[in-house]
Amino acid sequence: MPLAPQHPTRRSFLKRSSAFAAFTILPSGLLANSPNGRLQVAQIGVGGRGKQNLNALLSLSQLDMVGLCDVDTQFLGEAAAAVPGATKFRDYRKLLEQLDDKIDAVLVSTPDHMHAPIATAAMKAGKHVYCEKPLAHNVVENRELRLLAESTGLTTQLGIQNSAGFGYRMTSHYVRTGLIGKVQAVHVWSNKEWGRDEATVPNHHDAIPPNLDWNLWLGVAPQQDYRNDDYHPKNWRKLTDFGTGTLGDMGVHIFDTPYRALELTAPRWVRTTCRAPNGFSHPSRNIVEYSFPATPYTAEELKWTWYDGQDAPPTAIAGVTLPEGREFPVQGCVMVGEKGAILTGHKAGPQTLPVELIRSVPRPKLDPIDHHEQWVEACLGRGQTGSPFSYGGPLCEALQLGVVANRFPGQKLQWNTEAMQITNLPAANQYLRREYRDF
Repeated sequence: MPLAPQHPTRRSFLKRSSAFAAFTILPSGLLANSPNGRLQVAQIGVGGRGKQNLNALLSLSQLDMVGLCDVDTQFLGEAAAAVPGATKFRDYRKLLEQLDDKIDAVLVSTPDHMHAPIATAAMKAGKHVYCEKPLAHNVVENRELRLLAESTGLTTQLGIQNSAGFGYRMTSHYVRTGLIGKVQAVHVWSNKEWGRDEATVPNHHDAIPPNLDWNLWLGVAPQQDYRNDDYHPKNWRKLTDFGTGTLGDMGVHIFDTPYRALELTAPRWVRTTCRAPNGFSHPSRNIVEYSFPATPYTAEELKWTWYDGQDAPPTAIAGVTLPEGREFPVQGCVMVGEKGAILTGHKAGPQTLPVELIRSVPRPKLDPIDHHEQWVEACLGRGQTGSPFSYGGPLCEALQLGVVANRFPGQKLQWNTEAMQITNLPAANQYLRREYRDF
């Protein structure tokens, strides 16, 4: 079934949402289904990154894990061994139906193409949601999820756990206190290659493993044959039907710090340099340019450049001189300001260029934050999340416009965020959304 309308606004979304207005949705801290004051949680997707999310939740005493779901019985069995009392499911729809009166919250940790359908169903059922990054598969889905979270008042968290780390929060502090002055340019990159560059899609197929329900794994994506190592469990990130490439995957983590620190909104335009589209996979290397409107922390217009694959890290950045013998990290970001630049490697702390700049100010005193615990506590009515869908939705919208631009190399796509339209190239608007397969 299609996700409609093509250009959602808050008013049109709330009108569409009347179909589930009768659901009783309790605000954070009022738990409908907790027998003991602890958050009752179900997790959908427990392999790969899902296993890490599950372990993070199981380390917390404020919750009970009562439901587990995965389309792969091998992953499901491993998770169930760690939580023997949880009810097991292969189909998330059955979990939401059968555990409706037993759970308060859901963690979604599936491949990208199922984030929005599952998170939407969970929120429509009145459940708080933690969703792994990227928030959704495309621009429209990100907007829909933000609007749904706002209309329900549920507690949400995007799975960008690195945002809670000391290094990224220190970077934001230094930028916002003016250490490098107003920022004129941002450079962000990842050397990962979540793309494929064959001219045509492979035409062979393989036997479906007995532990995998292939129809459920495909979910809302187009019907297609199973090919070993092309889809499950990780290479789906490279394919347009399921993943969002390096830009959509690692971009969420690495965009986050400068986007958050500079309080950016929607870009004015985006343009990419990459290979011609092949119709089934993301490019293995991209250079994507954005222009963002000014904020109190930026120059009048901010130029933003993303690099991935073999184009990362950049060999040189205008206005930035590294100390002798130093190189840019393989993943990271640089913000170039009036007084200098600040470099932050992925999962690392900030460095200023020149290096003396950071020594001229005191180091901020920051309390530790556990990203998963922050969500659980917020669901229980104690505090707020640091990366709710009200933040994660616009972040992912902005970067996924670059994923759309990959289909039109060299062309500048002008973006009207209110109308949710690429105004100068109507053919590009079809890639802001997708049709859903019934399954």
